[in-house]
Amino acid sequence: MQEGYYTSGEFARKANVTIRTIRFYDKQGILKPSKVGENGYRLYTDEDFGRLQRILSLRYLGFSLEEITAMPMGDDADDVARSLAMQKSLIQKRIRHLVSMDRALEDTQRIVEQSRQIDWSRILQLIHITNMEHAIIEQYKSAVNIDVRIGLHRRFSRNPVSWFSWLADQIDFDRAKDILETGCGNGELWQHVDPKIISGRNIHVTDVSAGMVEDAVARLPAEGFHFRTEDCQKLSYGDQSFDAVIANHVLFYVKDIPRALGEIRRVLRPEGAFYCSTYGRLHMKEITSLVQEFDPRISLSEVSLYELFGLENGQDMLRRVFGKAEMRLYDDELLVDEAEPLLDYIMSCHGNQNEFLGLRRGEFKNFLDGKIREKGGIRITKQAGIFICDGYA
Repeated sequence: MQEGYYTSGEFARKANVTIRTIRFYDKQGILKPSKVGENGYRLYTDEDFGRLQRILSLRYLGFSLEEITAMPMGDDADDVARSLAMQKSLIQKRIRHLVSMDRALEDTQRIVEQSRQIDWSRILQLIHITNMEHAIIEQYKSAVNIDVRIGLHRRFSRNPVSWFSWLADQIDFDRAKDILETGCGNGELWQHVDPKIISGRNIHVTDVSAGMVEDAVARLPAEGFHFRTEDCQKLSYGDQSFDAVIANHVLFYVKDIPRALGEIRRVLRPEGAFYCSTYGRLHMKEITSLVQEFDPRISLSEVSLYELFGLENGQDMLRRVFGKAEMRLYDDELLVDEAEPLLDYIMSCHGNQNEFLGLRRGEFKNFLDGKIREKGGIRITKQAGIFICDGYA
């Protein structure tokens, strides 16, 4: 046998799983062999153990094969470290969830045994707690997708100043002591702000997803930050509470944009500023061209986000509420010379790509590898920017 390779049987024995499991994952396209020998043997490497660990862990945690197929499966040390950290985070959330279930079951059982009557409101509470499991999985998937997207830009952007650093530079912190970020995601923006700037300010970091807020809490220091689950269409804060409101790539996800803008305007002080970023219609257009060249049935998004709120139409929408909106553009592009990170990005999109690429992941990776060899890398347009509005409308 070739050095550094294992047959299916050897690979299964070392991993302490059945050969049937390995063959099943191979057939499903989720763990293909690294190589097929001239004799037809399907050969695996040490890196494949890392992929198998992720698959088995995510299966144990409740993910379907289709969901796992769409997740990144990089093999370098950074990829493995991020994967292990996310798995650990999910395990910790599951533990807290199970503890809550255990307490609720114990309390309900005690009441039934003591009163010999069933409290149906407590049974309903148990149903709600049990169903939280699905929310935890969805939060994990969102966190993975965010990490994949940020990672692609971090590794392959040509501009040495990252998007988040540039965005932070556009904010006039000298005018802002009380700050609201709506749609904070995992809190990435504040990783790029000088701690000296954060000191002495009241920064309210919010998101409609409780899981995202929880991730932000884990990443950011307690001092200076306040964390809350908030929908920007119905903010709980009082009128004129903030000197600055930040919405980074958020508004195109909001169902009622005028209502959200009205709420932001309400909580913004007259001398304050609203910082609102978005994309243009050319943003990442080469990725759409690539996937449709491979399979024209693929659509990476059910809707074009820039049509809902983009660089082309966002200024007019903001002017109706704030009177004026200054636009600043971020100059950048990607030069991607590795297929796997680009494949992970594509699989993280919100379209139908999993349906058509799930079982053809390896074939599509080869397609991307060919494009990279042919052109020395894939250039991808970035078209993003920020609108800055004041509260004097």
